[in-house]
Amino acid sequence: MAFQQRRFGGSNNSNSRSRGGSFGGGRRGGSKGPAKKYIHPSKFINKAIAKAEEVVYVPTHKFTDFPFGNQLQHNIAKKGYENPSIVQDQAIPYVIEGKDVIGLANTGTGKTAAFLLPIIERQTGISLTPSVLIIAPTRELAQQIDEEFRAFSQGLNLYSALIVGGVSVDRQIRDLKRRPHFIIGTPGRLKDLMNRRLIRLENMTTLVLDEADRMLDMGFLPDIRAIVGEMPVDRQTLFFSATITPEIQALVSSFLKDPVTISVRTSETNEHIEQSVIEARDKMHKVELLTDMLRGDDYEKVLVFGETKFGVQRLSDHLDNSGIPSVAIHGNKNQSQRQRALKQFKDNRVRVMVATDVAARGLDIPNVSHVINFDTPQNYEDYIHRIGRTGRAGASGKAQTFIDIQR
Repeated sequence: MAFQQRRFGGSNNSNSRSRGGSFGGGRRGGSKGPAKKYIHPSKFINKAIAKAEEVVYVPTHKFTDFPFGNQLQHNIAKKGYENPSIVQDQAIPYVIEGKDVIGLANTGTGKTAAFLLPIIERQTGISLTPSVLIIAPTRELAQQIDEEFRAFSQGLNLYSALIVGGVSVDRQIRDLKRRPHFIIGTPGRLKDLMNRRLIRLENMTTLVLDEADRMLDMGFLPDIRAIVGEMPVDRQTLFFSATITPEIQALVSSFLKDPVTISVRTSETNEHIEQSVIEARDKMHKVELLTDMLRGDDYEKVLVFGETKFGVQRLSDHLDNSGIPSVAIHGNKNQSQRQRALKQFKDNRVRVMVATDVAARGLDIPNVSHVINFDTPQNYEDYIHRIGRTGRAGASGKAQTFIDIQR
């Protein structure tokens, strides 16, 4: 089956908004969310520009140069780390010194190790627990941080509690009673357990806010202020964000003391990503075209975005039934189901993951060959975030967006 990709110039009277139906699109049951902003189809098109020959960053350190103990160095080497990334190279010395740090960095730059490694080193041998709080915007990102912590802290007698929604609170309460050194969590569940007096922050020495811009986008600012308000003023604060907005600047001013700023953020113009549109008559035609596309050999690792939880699940089920193994990740999945689906996709056991925007936020998924917008995003900023999942680390990437046939 042939599918048509088009390029546009000038203005078109097109309605690229999704129209609902069995496979996603409009919201069900009359529920109301933010109105979708019209995006002209020409905004979904870009002839990829080859990345300019980048000056290869030469780190000033090797991991063995950092003053980490033998066991931590062993754990770092076990993960195959030798030369730090730019954010690791520049941030780790300041974190070791105990300075507050603002890290402007995209997802996928190695920032998790940049804050975990020096904090783990400092916590080794400290009996005051818990003393480190790491806040992330999503369950999946908190889980990834916890997994990294466990790998780096092997053999060091350091423990963590993962405090996120969507899973049994009873287990989390048991973990907290064991007095973990690190608490890693999302704002909502952290605030809930604080209100129940199950988390006490008066002895915390270190605060990490990861992907602060995402947390603000998701409406967590009041929770974050309430959580940080319970922590000692005399602490080290590490603050990571891809952007600095006036709201974020206000947070920086109120939370950090004389911070050092490390900026390794790369452009999000995505000019190096080949972007095109695919015209479809209706929803079922889109499904047919997508199914045909995904049978192509060049669709190696594909992230498909849909608008609704119901539509994403239906589309994933349809692909499975069509002989294209896929997993779905959305808000109706519990935490263990989401983790299992994400692991299958990351480990290349399935090559297609269908996701909603909210469920996919904060995920770092390497080597995505294609991003396909089955449903158009709520706004252009979401589009940029979506397609930024491909073409990372110098690799080429492709983004394709379904639109209505242009008359």
